[in-house]
Amino acid sequence: MRKLACLAALLASTALAADWGPVQFLIGHWTGEGGGQPGNATGAFSLEPDLQEKVLVRKNFAEYPAAAGRPAFRHDDLMIVYRDEASAELKAMYWDSEGHAIAYSVQPAAEGGVAFVSDAPPARMRYRLSYLPAGKDKIKIRFEIAPPGKDFTTYLEAAAHRD
Repeated sequence: MRKLACLAALLASTALAADWGPVQFLIGHWTGEGGGQPGNATGAFSLEPDLQEKVLVRKNFAEYPAAAGRPAFRHDDLMIVYRDEASAELKAMYWDSEGHAIAYSVQPAAEGGVAFVSDAPPARMRYRLSYLPAGKDKIKIRFEIAPPGKDFTTYLEAAAHRD
């Protein structure tokens, strides 16, 4: 009887595992190098389930070398991905070491992968962070900015591989 109870508990916990939809393929640890503005960088990120799989926690850093009279610097950020209680849609909240806080809606990207699109109206600055598959255990990362009333333009591009 005890074995049956353990098996039932195991099956129940497996059935309750979160479905992270278009974000699922990013779970794990990634290392990358990038380019674009403000310059070449090295860095890494992880995306891991937390709070009994109720959220995903992304921790990211990028280190930029000194360039064009600008000193070397490090960027750190934290993002929490969750399901909205009312709509069951995937959402994310982002904070970084530069003082930004951005609320995102999570959607499948047009090119495959996933896009985090800021919830700001077109009259405000908007952001889009996309992760796109680029082969086995490889991804392309694109961060775009849209000034008020304008379309998105690429600010940073990078590539990463799963550790």
